[in-house]
Amino acid sequence: MSATSAETVPFGIYIHWPFCLSKCPYCDFNSHVANSVDHVRWRKALRAELAAGAARHPGRAVGSVFFGGGTPSLMDPETAGALIDDIKTFWNVTDDIEITLEANPGTVEIDRFSAFAANGINRVSIGIQALNDRDLKFLGRLHSAEEAMRALDVATSVFDRFSFDLIYARPEHDPKAWRKELRQGLAIANGHISLYQLTIEPGTQFYTLHQRGELVVPDEDLATELYEITQEETQAAGYGCYEVSNHAKPGQESRHNLVYWRYGDYLGIGPGAHGREAIIQPDGTTVPTAVRRHRAPDIWLDRVEKAGNGTQEEIVLEADERLLEMVMMGLRLNETIPTARFERIIGKGPRDVLDNARLETLIGSGDLICDSAGLRTTDQGRNRLNGVLGYLFDPAA
Repeated sequence: MSATSAETVPFGIYIHWPFCLSKCPYCDFNSHVANSVDHVRWRKALRAELAAGAARHPGRAVGSVFFGGGTPSLMDPETAGALIDDIKTFWNVTDDIEITLEANPGTVEIDRFSAFAANGINRVSIGIQALNDRDLKFLGRLHSAEEAMRALDVATSVFDRFSFDLIYARPEHDPKAWRKELRQGLAIANGHISLYQLTIEPGTQFYTLHQRGELVVPDEDLATELYEITQEETQAAGYGCYEVSNHAKPGQESRHNLVYWRYGDYLGIGPGAHGREAIIQPDGTTVPTAVRRHRAPDIWLDRVEKAGNGTQEEIVLEADERLLEMVMMGLRLNETIPTARFERIIGKGPRDVLDNARLETLIGSGDLICDSAGLRTTDQGRNRLNGVLGYLFDPAA
């Protein structure tokens, strides 16, 4: 990946399906358990909001579509197909457009992979999370390790590209066991794997248990050891850590997620979906805007049926907000945030807009590199990115 490619980021589209069969105890996403879903009604509403978005963004070239959730593999495959057809009607799409569907390994969903492929999905991202039944139960997953392996087998036969997730730093997570499990996963992987350290998010069941002292996660030393094992094993298997938690063989990076990390524009539709849109004004200028749809599925659905979209708020992003977002996202990648991107988004180079004294401190500590090409983290800096960003942007730090 070259630095210059960041300035030709295609337009992305994110479509949120909010429903799940159950709520995982670690999940803080906008997901809801519903006894029944009117698929015809939801299909019509998603298409209506997509059409409204297309009217605001004519002439863009779409390079990626991502169906997220929730569990979008629970939607009717025909719904995905209708939305994909609409996208190709409203916009030009790149020849190599990536269209990803998040999926779980449950039997009902696996059996529908072929139907989703027939309706235009060309990549799946499967929420495996663990490869043993004990930890799957702890994580609140409904599938077994056997079903996980079957899902990967089916994905291999149906899709040219797929990814899957594993979570590490679980309670009492043994480093030797993680190394063995990770090697098992990498032996099955097909070019991309996401490896997330378990985090305890407010509002989740795990957060409540953690606050009570009933759930103890690995301490910093053990978490660091597990992280280092993750890097060792992925590198040995030929998977570069191109983003903090994402590893890929060359050319297999998630194109849609790169839109976010490279600070490209994207349209988000569906309840709770976020977008970053360059909205065209009557005078022809564009205003960088953060758009958020209403989070509650029923309220979103009602608003779309009445007004054509479920937008809850639009916030014009000022220069300091764009700078913070662009740097926060870009430093996650194992590549440079090019000077040209600073100039495109902020109008100035990195040394003109960042605190130079703090920047020099982080360069001296071996966490950042800032040169004529732009700004990037070292491996060390990316490993402690939260601290780096806090020092760079927090006046009180």
